This record gives sequence, C-alpha cells and structure tokens, in this order.
Amino acid sequence: MRFQLLWPVLATLVLPLLVSWFVYPTHLPPGFGEFPPQFVAEAPGFNLWYFIAVAVGAVWISCMMFLPKLMGFKGAAPKPAAAKKPLPWWFYLGTVVTLFFWALMWSHSTAFGDLVFWAFTPLWWGFILLLDGLVYHRNNGASMCSRQPGLVLLAALVSIVGWAYFEYYDYFVLANWYYPDSNAAPWSHTVLVLEFLLTYSTVTPVILEWYCLLNTFPKLVARYKNGPALNLNGNWLIAIGALLIGLMVLLPYPLFWVVWIGPFAVMTGILLKLGIWNPFTDIKQGDWSAGLLIGMASLINGLFWEFWNHGSNYFVKEPVTNPNFWVYNIPYVDVIHLFSEMPLLGYFGYIPFGVLVWQVFIWSGKLFGFNTDLKIFPS
Repeated sequence: MRFQLLWPVLATLVLPLLVSWFVYPTHLPPGFGEFPPQFVAEAPGFNLWYFIAVAVGAVWISCMMFLPKLMGFKGAAPKPAAAKKPLPWWFYLGTVVTLFFWALMWSHSTAFGDLVFWAFTPLWWGFILLLDGLVYHRNNGASMCSRQPGLVLLAALVSIVGWAYFEYYDYFVLANWYYPDSNAAPWSHTVLVLEFLLTYSTVTPVILEWYCLLNTFPKLVARYKNGPALNLNGNWLIAIGALLIGLMVLLPYPLFWVVWIGPFAVMTGILLKLGIWNPFTDIKQGDWSAGLLIGMASLINGLFWEFWNHGSNYFVKEPVTNPNFWVYNIPYVDVIHLFSEMPLLGYFGYIPFGVLVWQVFIWSGKLFGFNTDLKIFPS
C-alpha cells in the first residue's frame, strides 16, 4: 500500500518540473527555489467575468455551509451535548502567550531584544493551547492535548512537510503569495529557514483544534447530515488533479486556483482509491459534517491568520520585525480587502485547503504507520 500511497504524490511533484522544462527558457519558473518565496512579476489586474465565475463558486459553498436546507440537507437529531469541565490551566497559559506575542508582533517593540522577530510562531502555539482548552471545557475534559498529546506533536511534524508541499506549488503560479520582509530579521539564511519551518508546524494542529471545537456544538454537526450523496472515483480524481497541475504550469495566471484544487483532488483520489477514511468517505452516504466542518475550521482560522498578519504591518511600519509577513499577488480577483492582505474571494480557498490539510495528515499516518484518528469524541 505504501507505494500506492506514494507514487501519485511523487508524480505530481515531478510533473510541474517536466512541464516547466518546455515552458521556460531556463526550464524553471522565475524565482523557483528562492526560499521564502519572493515577488516574481505583477499579476494581471481585475477581470469582471473571472470575478463573477469565482464568486459563483463562493456563493455555492457558502450556501452549503450556512443554508444547508436550501442545498438539500435534511439534517439529523443532534447528539446530547457533552458535560462541561472547568477551563484547564493550559487555556490560561495559551491566552497569556497569545496576547503577549500578539501585542509584541503588532507593536514592533524591541524591548525584549530579538524576541519580536520570533513572535509569530509562539503567538500561534499559544492560540493552539487556548483553543484546546476550550475543547476540553466543552467536551467533558477530552481534548487533543489531554487525551492525545502525541497526536499534537505528530500533527506539528506533518504540518511542516505539508505546508512545504503546498508552498512548492506556489512557485508554479508565480508566487500567488510571497514574503517581502523575510530578510528583516538579523539572522543567517539558515536560521531564517528554521524559523519558517517552526512556523509551518502550527498549520495542521490549529485547523484540527478548530475542527474539534466546532464538533462540540451538536446542533451544528447535525445540520450537515442526510445531505446529497456524492460518490467520487479515486482514479479519476488523481487524473484530473494531475492534469490541472500540469496545465497550471502552462497557464499560471488563468489557472492560479489550481494551487488549491489540484493537490486536493490528487490526495482525495488516493485516499478514496485505497479505501482510507477521509471526509469524502462519509459524503458518499450523504454525511457532509466532517468535510464541511474541517473546511469551516480552516476558513475561521483563516480570518485570524489574515487579521494578525495584516495588523503586523498596518499600525506600525518601522522597524520591520515580522519576517513571516506575507502579501498576495493574485490575478483577476485581487479586490475588496477587509483589514486583510487577502482579497475577499481568496478566503474561500481556505475551505478546500482545510480538507487538504487533514487529508495530508491522514495520508501521512497511513504511509508511516501511525494512527491519526481523533479519539476525543464518542463514536
């Protein structure tokens, strides 16, 4: 099974390189391999028809999340809510850490020396502890940190590789996002890379924590039961995802959205083909709760990602102290910014991204032989 798990992923990593060989005079896209990714070229400006097309997809997924009855969901009787427990000590620790590093990052204060340059990563680990404490409180004392602390560590390790996998495709869409202040910190490039990898460790744990928190609201979970059944073919998904990734290299601006959909389709196809549980397994039976809640978890967390990122360069401009600050260079739809570097429609990319993050975690567990099941909820 390991070979079957691995070969489609390896193929879709090699495929962009093969296509690039014929597309670019240097055989690689401009800026390829520069880490963290930097600005390459100005993307095409606003296009009304493209904006409308993307908006139609955004409206559809919004209706699935917020108006499920309109989309054919009958729902189900909610399970009884879990008993409450007092907030644990790590909730308070996480709150203090989050608030301290939030203030430090936004103030650009050097009162604590070079600590300000590291603020982004502990901010997010504090937030992970805060969220886990809320799950513990609402779920009768069961949370990832209290019941499966090893899984949190594994999620962090997978997260580093998983985001690097996603970041790899950014080179082939000519830097939809890049990090203009990455050299602001007084570090060597080796230390900069290490700091970025540490930051990557937060992505999977925080999305899983949001998913767990959303699952403590039984009425919310029940809304997405008994919906439309969707039976997808794994082989077709792998083929479609690979085709899109190849075309993305040829047409990086018109197909910029493939960076969210291509790897998603391939990973979904692998898991379905091999009969490994993932959110689309339940969707075959009309149960969309796992898929929509992990997408919602990613979308909600995306609001925090973008809010904290934007604020780190909004209130105070000098000195530049957040090497992790990112901006977007998205073609055709880069309009309507609400206290965010991310354009409004761009937020909807977080929904498939959240599913992909979970699927990469499940895939990694099968590849390396560890259990990725969230065991904090009664079956």
